[in-house]
Amino acid sequence: MNERAGKYIQQPLGYKAFIPNPLPPNPVIVFDDEMHSLLSKADRTLARLDGVTSVLPNPDLFIAMYVKKEALLSSQIEGTQASLEGVLEFEADMPLKEDINQVREVFNYIQAMNHGMDRLKTLPMSLRLIKEIHRTLMEGVRGADKTPGEFKRSQNWVGPKGAPLNQATYVPPPPDETNAAMGLLEKYLYEKDNTPPLVKIALIHSQFETIHPFLDGNGRIGRLLVTYYLFWQGILNKPLLYLSIYLKKHRQRYYDLLMNVRHEGAWEEWIKFFLSGVAETSEEATNTAREIIGLKERLFTLLCEKSVSSPHAVRLLNHMFTAPLISSNEIGRQLSISKETAIQLLNKFEHVGIIKEITGKKRYKKYLFKEYVDLISRGTEQ
Repeated sequence: MNERAGKYIQQPLGYKAFIPNPLPPNPVIVFDDEMHSLLSKADRTLARLDGVTSVLPNPDLFIAMYVKKEALLSSQIEGTQASLEGVLEFEADMPLKEDINQVREVFNYIQAMNHGMDRLKTLPMSLRLIKEIHRTLMEGVRGADKTPGEFKRSQNWVGPKGAPLNQATYVPPPPDETNAAMGLLEKYLYEKDNTPPLVKIALIHSQFETIHPFLDGNGRIGRLLVTYYLFWQGILNKPLLYLSIYLKKHRQRYYDLLMNVRHEGAWEEWIKFFLSGVAETSEEATNTAREIIGLKERLFTLLCEKSVSSPHAVRLLNHMFTAPLISSNEIGRQLSISKETAIQLLNKFEHVGIIKEITGKKRYKKYLFKEYVDLISRGTEQ
């Protein structure tokens, strides 16, 4: 076993736990031609993604929906069974067709992401912030009994569901080593060196997953850290990079590469995989943003052609890119119009095929902006 990343230490109870070396790796990361090429591509595509927000009609609308998608994908990696439509129904206080506990896990992830972004406006990245986010993530859901917002006080391990410690695939540092390891990771967050930011966050993500400081939720928190770090460092003006779609697609390779770092010190192989993910995910998000711009322009043209282009209709179209599941009561409140006017407007939108009624009821109808939801939810299929 190569001890570049750390080593297994025998514990008093008879098992061995992995104790990571502090970052940065020693020997230092080797930047060969492939690494330089991947880093250059990742930087370019990330800059392009950051730039596309300047031409979006309202970037915050896009981000709000993209956060939902990331929450769904990151939760799915951990085994949660939910859909984007289920999350929208939960937010709209509709009867759910899916397990409410699973949907609530996704909703908590959205809350945790938004909480972290708000806190980063006044706080630096820190262990305090990471604990706060974890508390929000775990509140009232599976894992709520596992000390939310606190580092582990008992040994955890990674392995097949229900597998005992002696059958673990990986045993992270024990509780009495965790605080020290996380303290060193926090110190590395603030270190000023020549490491490119994308390489640095690749190292941080791997190290966090290796320490596995919480009893539950480590994967989701580790993925959130990527977006937080890039926003905190000013690499992204908006929280737009989410790697979960890439990690879900390459889940086994993701896990294998993290293990290879621990056992073989294969930092370079992991970083190259991470940089490829940044490039692929950035391109996908940029293309989606452009499709949204195209969709909005096409629907505005359709409203004009069908003589439905009143100021209220334009405002409704804009609103649906924030809340694609709507009702007449909500639209009346949002647009400050009567319920009768809202119903007429929704009927016109349904008639021209922009929205679809999904309850089948005569009263308390709900309408889904399906084309937009389908566009955003690509890749979240179970």
